[in-house]
Amino acid sequence: MRVSNVTVRKRLAIALVVGLAVFLIIDIRLGIVQFYLGDKLTSLAKDSWSRNIPFEPKRGEILDRNGVKLATNISAPTVFVIPRQVENAEDTSKKLASILDANTESVYKLITKSEMSVIIPDGRKISHEKAKQIKALGLKGVYIAEDSKRHYPFGEYLSHVLGFAGSDNQGLMGIELSYDKELSGKKGYVKFYSDAKGKRMKNMADDYKAPEDGDNLKLTIDSKIQTIMERELDNAQATYDPDGIVGIAMNPNTGEILAMSSRPTFDPDNFQKVKPEVYNRNLPVWSAYEPGSTFKIITLAAAIEEKKVNLTNEHFYDSGHVEVGGANLHCWKRGGHGDQTFLEVVENSCNPGFVEMGNRLGKDKLFEYIHDFGFGEKTGIDLQGESKGIMFNMDRVGPVEQATTAFGQGVSVTPIQQVAAVSAAVNGGTLYTPYIAKELIDPKTGKVLMEKKPQAKRKVISAKTSAEIRNALESVVAKGSGKKAFVESYRVGGKTGTAQKAQNGRYLENNYIVSFMGFAPADKPEIVVYLAIDNPKAAVKFGGVIAAPIVGNIMDDSLRALGVKPRKQQIEKETTWLDPVMIKVPNVVGMSKKELQTQDVNLQLDIAGTGDKVIKQAPDAGVKVKEGSTIRIYLGESGE
Repeated sequence: MRVSNVTVRKRLAIALVVGLAVFLIIDIRLGIVQFYLGDKLTSLAKDSWSRNIPFEPKRGEILDRNGVKLATNISAPTVFVIPRQVENAEDTSKKLASILDANTESVYKLITKSEMSVIIPDGRKISHEKAKQIKALGLKGVYIAEDSKRHYPFGEYLSHVLGFAGSDNQGLMGIELSYDKELSGKKGYVKFYSDAKGKRMKNMADDYKAPEDGDNLKLTIDSKIQTIMERELDNAQATYDPDGIVGIAMNPNTGEILAMSSRPTFDPDNFQKVKPEVYNRNLPVWSAYEPGSTFKIITLAAAIEEKKVNLTNEHFYDSGHVEVGGANLHCWKRGGHGDQTFLEVVENSCNPGFVEMGNRLGKDKLFEYIHDFGFGEKTGIDLQGESKGIMFNMDRVGPVEQATTAFGQGVSVTPIQQVAAVSAAVNGGTLYTPYIAKELIDPKTGKVLMEKKPQAKRKVISAKTSAEIRNALESVVAKGSGKKAFVESYRVGGKTGTAQKAQNGRYLENNYIVSFMGFAPADKPEIVVYLAIDNPKAAVKFGGVIAAPIVGNIMDDSLRALGVKPRKQQIEKETTWLDPVMIKVPNVVGMSKKELQTQDVNLQLDIAGTGDKVIKQAPDAGVKVKEGSTIRIYLGESGE
């Protein structure tokens, strides 16, 4: 059958339209692929060809408040293997294992895996010497990636606060964990391209992305005060062989921690060598125990604030014990202190006297102040593992529980709670949140990215009450149970503490925690220091005998480190025949050499300079020093 020309033309037209439509669709698709999806598809292709050699960022450094480096980084290369590029797996594994002191079979299994890349465990963070040896072998598929590891230049110093970072530079404990995100930074890499067989594609250039280093973290810690505390804790450890020691120094006006340490301790560079219970327990914030007499400061503050006691005009008779709820509560002094003012009650740390203060306050008011001073809740310090202590359930507080709480027995508190509470008692009455991280700093620009400010929680007592507490506690150090913390020419206040340890509901025999809480200068405190020694051996177990002199040493050196000038006016220390003779330094400025020789004072002279007249002396006139001490004299011409 013959087809008409019209039909043929129609069919040709349809074919032409269909053909044009097909070509149009193909063109559109090609356009989409080339202009719209091109970059995406190229990127996907590159990703399938690419292999990354990682470059670890430098973890941010941790500094003290003055810029002293407490945690830094040191270079430690890492061995990186791309299995598909390895030409002789058996030979490669033997050579690597020999240098890395690794198992040959384990290395062989790793480098023959069907994975893009592998890191040999024994090849992580190796020495530069080993890295050079591996590079010299020229092994195909074996690379050395730039890496670093954490380093703590002061060893055991501040270890529980700093914590440590693991082999992957991730913070695992302490400040390293608390601020891990900010310290970590972001990884960089060198990206090269290879075919399906793992061989490098020479016609494609490598990509490089620099790592972003972590931010630096500045702490509130003062390394000078921290060094002093570490020294004293080391001496106490050697002298008394205790089960543990806790030391904290804080600025009472801000909540900034100036020093914090404990024993037992560890080296963060080698944390794997100690038991987890050693590095997992930061005792200043974790441990909770009966505070003993240091807690009496809270009872005293409440009684003064509520006008329940007049320290100088009221008297209290201590027979040596007091009967409460059918129980006999004893004073530490056999036979008691007899008649005394309430100021002497504080000086003598008389338990029955504090029971009387607690009774005058009443249960509800006493525990209200205890709560207001921060006990029974976490302080909020920026360290992990903080405990909140243990308080009596108010429904179970009877006359005996009220009485024992008033002198620091039966309740369980943490060292950091005590430091924060006593700081509030002596700083004018404001409770602050303790903190240890001060600033986050960009390592490149030096710009401050985050700055912590003092955080006041609440006003607990009035400034007038606080001033009266300071005077009373200065008197404790000058005349009472805290005499061994006395520092000549500095006004120091404080309170002793001796608490019998309890276990399974019973007190242990001859096992005590002795402590001392001190602050200075007493008229305007700049530092509060707390020290507690757990079960000191072969010693008279009283806080005033063991802990007070150690705090005195810390105070003496720390006040000088802070630049606090000696004071000529302080409460005279009540001395015994065992105390050294103290004399005032005379004013010799302006005297001639001849006049110096006529001074009838038992002091040694260290003379410097030339000239005939004394133009300067140290210490200043009026400062008390031990008889026989050396004073420095500077000579010059009379016109200087």
